[in-house]
Amino acid sequence: MIKALERLKKGIIDENPIFAQAIALCPVLAVTTSIINGIGLGLATLAVLFASCLVVCLIRSFIPSQVRIPCFIVISATFTTVVQLLMEAFVPALNEALGIFIPLIVVNCLILARMESFAAKNPILTVAFDSLGMGLGFTLALGAIGVIREIMGFGTVFGVTVLPEMIPRNVLMILPPGGFFVLGFLIVGLRLLRKRER
Repeated sequence: MIKALERLKKGIIDENPIFAQAIALCPVLAVTTSIINGIGLGLATLAVLFASCLVVCLIRSFIPSQVRIPCFIVISATFTTVVQLLMEAFVPALNEALGIFIPLIVVNCLILARMESFAAKNPILTVAFDSLGMGLGFTLALGAIGVIREIMGFGTVFGVTVLPEMIPRNVLMILPPGGFFVLGFLIVGLRLLRKRER
C-alpha cells in the first residue's frame, strides 16, 4: 500500500507529466486558455488513462507482444469514445470548446507511455494509484496553466471578472505562445523550489 501511495505522489509532484516530463504538451498549449477548459481536458484524460491502464493490467497476459501497441490504442480509443459521448450528453459546451482534443486523447503519449511502461508490468493496485497520480498531475498542471492564462488574457476566473477594467488584458496569453510562456515560467519556478528544498 505504501508503494501504491508513493506512486500517487510521484504522478502528481515528482514525475508530473507536464512539469517534470514535458510530455503531452500539444493539448496543454492549445486548450488551456481558461481553467474550465484545462480541468475539463485533464479530467477526460484522467478517466481514459485510469480505465485504460486497469484494463491493460487485467488482460496483459492475453495480449501477444507483437500487437500490444495496436491493442493499447484500441483500448484507449474505446474509453475515449465513452468519455466523448458522456461529454456530448452532459457538458456539450465544454465538449465543443475542447473540440478535436477530446478524440486526440486516444493517441496522447501520456496514456500510451503509462500503458506500455507501467500498466503492462505491475500489479493492479500499483497501476491504479500510478494512473490516478499521473492523471491528477496532468489535470492540476492544465488547471494551473489555464487559470494563469485566463486571468492575464481575460481578467476572469471561471468566467467571473477578477481584474478591474483599468488593468489591460494581455491578448498574447490566450494564444498558443502565451501557453509556452506560462509553461516555461511554471517549470522554472518549480525547479527552483525543488533546488531550494534540497
